[in-house]
Amino acid sequence: MDLANLVPVPVLLPLLAAGVTLALARHPAWQRIVSGTTLGIVAVLALVLCLAADAQGPIVLWVGAWPEGLGIVLVADRLSALLVLVSSIVTAIVVIFPSRRDIADSADGAPVSVFHPTFLVLTAGVANAFLAGDLFNLFVGFEMLLFSSYVLIMLGATKERVRAGSTYVVVSVASSTLFLLALALVYGATGTVSFAQLPERFAALDPALQLTIQLLLLVVFGIKAAVFPLQAWLPDSYPTAPASVTAVFAGLLTKVGVYAIIRLQTLLFPDSPLTDLLLVVAILTLVLGILGALAQGEIKRLLSFTLVSHIGYMLLGVALGTEQGIAGSIFYIVHHILVQTALFIVVGLIERIGGSTSLSRLGGLASVPLLAALYLLPALNLGGIPPFSGFLGKVALLDAALDAPSPLAIAAVVAGIATSLLTLIAVIRVWQRAFWQDRGEDDDRVHSLRVLPRIWIFAASTLVGITVALTALAGPLSAYAERASIDIEGGAYHDAVEEAMP
Repeated sequence: MDLANLVPVPVLLPLLAAGVTLALARHPAWQRIVSGTTLGIVAVLALVLCLAADAQGPIVLWVGAWPEGLGIVLVADRLSALLVLVSSIVTAIVVIFPSRRDIADSADGAPVSVFHPTFLVLTAGVANAFLAGDLFNLFVGFEMLLFSSYVLIMLGATKERVRAGSTYVVVSVASSTLFLLALALVYGATGTVSFAQLPERFAALDPALQLTIQLLLLVVFGIKAAVFPLQAWLPDSYPTAPASVTAVFAGLLTKVGVYAIIRLQTLLFPDSPLTDLLLVVAILTLVLGILGALAQGEIKRLLSFTLVSHIGYMLLGVALGTEQGIAGSIFYIVHHILVQTALFIVVGLIERIGGSTSLSRLGGLASVPLLAALYLLPALNLGGIPPFSGFLGKVALLDAALDAPSPLAIAAVVAGIATSLLTLIAVIRVWQRAFWQDRGEDDDRVHSLRVLPRIWIFAASTLVGITVALTALAGPLSAYAERASIDIEGGAYHDAVEEAMP
């Protein structure tokens, strides 16, 4: 079997399953089975693609057999296959969490049957964005995941969710409009939108036009990645959604934006004159994000601000533009997808057991040891405590920055260390307030895991276990990330696409 035929399956299979789950609208248990099974199969296929891309180089499929390379091209190289694998693992675990109480908080709320078809379309959009071999198909992937995220973020139709969702929709529509303008400009200037063909054609353009296109695309992807100063929409939008939705949004959606920035900077503008600008943005994202987190008294908002802050680490590696920096960013993306998703899922469990995510209303949760462990492990990982993967990823990025002969790179190292320490303070403050402080005398709630379905506890434990296992797998993952960065820098992507062109 030609492995190229497997490349579109992570996109097509969830779309097919979305239709099946829509037909099963009156059978939520079957919807969950279909969704979980589908995403589990996608994870297995993504693993196959990941191993194959590592062994033989990028796997390319031109869809439609159009002449002269005019069709849609999907490419599974080391980077895209790895991110499809990690995203499918996360979504396969998270999809079992939604219940009618989570998704429809009011009697007039959206039916639970809407969740699974929409969630599957979201996963298809994420996979399509990672596998896209041209800017237009990347735009299509963004739109698939954005339109489905509009539905997911407003599930239940509560006033709070609609208000936050409206902000999210406005910002997303604005960024999509800018993306279309950028596409028109790119195609008008070069006659193509292919990642493989654009570098050569960009080189023939006037430098001022190149810079304009690059800045426009950076703004578009910066909005989607929530980098400073384009991040204000995120802390107000994510915390209002159901816990399972927030977990996927926090773990995946911003990383699609970071992925797009990596492709932009390495494939299209490898000799970018904007290195200093990106380093400044990375530093400001790191520092201002974590300062916002320290000012929060609600766990979801606190974690949303840490999410913004840690995007700065990923942007730092991209801004450095070296193989070591790119490899560090790839490693940190994988780490952060898993850890951030795990934390938001655990916060969902905290909300169900404690009745709130406000630090002023929580306390005594240390009486539930398993829940305490499920929070503490990924929290310490996020804070960069050795030997966890968060520590290893930050060390790799800061080491890459120290090798760069630039005062801004040294400033980024200082900002990265400070951000790591402040992140640890933020997550430990949650631990102290939610788990160790005494409950009020009038609080007669009984904190027990009995209020949670066993499958939730198993799934959350599995996800947290994966974040811990990532430490043991750090060596192979780091080596894989280094090979992926060489692929990006070395032209293997371009050569594979050109060879596969019909």
